[in-house]
Amino acid sequence: MPANPTRNAAFDLLAAVLDRRRALDDALDALPQMDPRDRAAAHRLAAAALRRLGTLDAVLEDFVSREPPAPVRHLLRLGAADLLLLGTPAHAAVATLVDLARARGLPKFAGLINAVLRKVAAGGPALLEGLDGPKLDTPSWLWGSWGAEARVIAEAHQHEAPLDLTLRPGAAAPDGGVTLPTGTLRFPPGTRVTDLPGYAEGAFWVQDAAAALPASLLAARPGERIADLCAAPGGKTAQLAAAGAAVTAVEKDSRRIARLRENLARLRLDAEIVEADATRWQPGVLFDAVLLDAPCSSTGTIRRHPDIPHHKRPRGIAALTATQDALLAAALRLVRPGGRVIYAVCSLQPEEGATRIAATGLAHDAFRKEELPGLPEGISNQGFLRTHPGLWADRGGMDGFFAARLVRP
Repeated sequence: MPANPTRNAAFDLLAAVLDRRRALDDALDALPQMDPRDRAAAHRLAAAALRRLGTLDAVLEDFVSREPPAPVRHLLRLGAADLLLLGTPAHAAVATLVDLARARGLPKFAGLINAVLRKVAAGGPALLEGLDGPKLDTPSWLWGSWGAEARVIAEAHQHEAPLDLTLRPGAAAPDGGVTLPTGTLRFPPGTRVTDLPGYAEGAFWVQDAAAALPASLLAARPGERIADLCAAPGGKTAQLAAAGAAVTAVEKDSRRIARLRENLARLRLDAEIVEADATRWQPGVLFDAVLLDAPCSSTGTIRRHPDIPHHKRPRGIAALTATQDALLAAALRLVRPGGRVIYAVCSLQPEEGATRIAATGLAHDAFRKEELPGLPEGISNQGFLRTHPGLWADRGGMDGFFAARLVRP
């Protein structure tokens, strides 16, 4: 029988992340042309399996006596995610995964998949009781690095992230959203941004509530010359431009520049766009302020990118911190004396946060809680911005961000 398109695509996504260590978004872009609804459903299923992989494997362990081949394991994971996490009816989940096994050249495992998934369906959500899901679903190196907040962070990762929007000044907010204390407009998980009225007219852009904070704390003033380094996809560039600053957006990836241009065009906002490596860029002028949202491990965005724990490794952090140091040194060279630099990363890893500021040898200009009245708990005792997914749990959480402000002597 022909394979179900949703499960077939979800299998490709899961295998790309777990077997080839590809980013889920890259794997999604590589899928062949398919119905948008099937594509979205495939992404949701694969993301659910990745988000709760340790828990699903613990459930399956009771029903599989010997380790099956990786493709069979992936089919079982998808079936268990369908049944236990997404509430798919048993007849639909089991039959389509059995058919997919045959379509994928695994007919001799069809009986195993049928038997195991029927047992999972019979057990239902009760199979999840007694399991420490947050810890099972989090690699030990990440859990250990998050310290006392590890559990609350991991608990937040079990849930799909909401859709957050930043409104262009003066634009009308689409119906159905909730305005957060920091000004972000939040919609329920699964909301399609392109379906919201005002999208085509550039009334808003997608930006997590925490991701909007570094540019807010920069406090751009009209007419200021500001450089936004590593600028794509452009959310922070848009914030600065909307505040009236003269923004130069610097990005070295030509493909990401194309997306940056498209986003600014839709938003009807202007910025000078420069394709360059920010560590070598020499514009010949000094800026009033520089915003650096540096490349990082992105562990603060696991809710939105549940593939991250499965293709990141601790040894990769060292290479990232070297890049971060080089970019931060460049940012300080680009700003005028007395000018301010905001260093930010969407990471929960301490090596990418305060440790990088200490490495500059400069004293940071501490943020004050009154500078972030909607989220005073986001300012640490040391005066850094530090958010994590466990904050605002009753409102849907937020990404993990670190930011610091330096003033050039």
